[in-house]
Amino acid sequence: MDLLMIVLPAFLIFFTGFVGQKLIGFEIRSISMMALYIMSPFLAFRTFYTNELTMEYVYIISFCLLLCFVLITIVFLTGMMMKASRQKMAAMILGGAFMNSGNYGAPVVLFAFGAVGFDYAVIMMVFQSLLMNTIGLFFASLGGKQKMTLKESLLRVLRMPVIYGTFLGLAFQLLSIDLPTPFMDAISLVANASIPTIMLVLGMQLAVIEKKRVTYRFVSAVTIIRLIVSPVVALVITSFLPMNDLLKDVLILQAAMPAAANTTMAAIQFGTEPDLVSFNTLVTTLLSIVTIPATLFFLGV
Repeated sequence: MDLLMIVLPAFLIFFTGFVGQKLIGFEIRSISMMALYIMSPFLAFRTFYTNELTMEYVYIISFCLLLCFVLITIVFLTGMMMKASRQKMAAMILGGAFMNSGNYGAPVVLFAFGAVGFDYAVIMMVFQSLLMNTIGLFFASLGGKQKMTLKESLLRVLRMPVIYGTFLGLAFQLLSIDLPTPFMDAISLVANASIPTIMLVLGMQLAVIEKKRVTYRFVSAVTIIRLIVSPVVALVITSFLPMNDLLKDVLILQAAMPAAANTTMAAIQFGTEPDLVSFNTLVTTLLSIVTIPATLFFLGV
């Protein structure tokens, strides 16, 4: 019941966006662009500016990169066997390789492992966000309706403001640049608004899904990869890295999280099967009510 109470706020935000879209009918693409191009860079800057660099970053970065690479490979091979189109392949990668380690994963880690575990979760969230906003956006643009070339997709990623917010935040931290309180307050206001906006966009997109356009065999494949294969891969990776047991448990639990909410935003922005990506997020989020407690039981919590 306590775990359900942690998950419930996320579902309430999704439901608010869903109802708002049904009753009012917003222009989803414009809201998505605002979150992607304006809000997310502020969140990235604050995250990298305020989280101190430590030696454990090396282990977490290594884990995130290895997990992302292995999952993309698994999704790609699965998509090839299922004869997926380029758009569906990109949508499967968005849903299968990128987990909701922030607005869902971090609170669950806090409940399960306390403040120390939560610190690890925040660090992973930072790098997972960076991967989503680079590799994830690359695949979103590569599978978009514009049918971009590899070079065009890379250039599009480089134009995303969130990349520069990330590196600017790192630079300010490493150079020990102290920002005046009014500036940080303004940055935090926008940053704090980004995650609920992304979640509202997901709810809105779910409200306009045309179920006949969702291929359920692709949803099933992504769901299995995200909720079952991903934590198993994480278990294997952490067994080879010199981490303490708490950090290993946090990373495995984070790897078991449902599909990231902001994959929907990227899919909308680039036209990369947004219905399929949104439905993947919905299904994995609903099923995680069962799979997350199962993962915690396996970890001995």
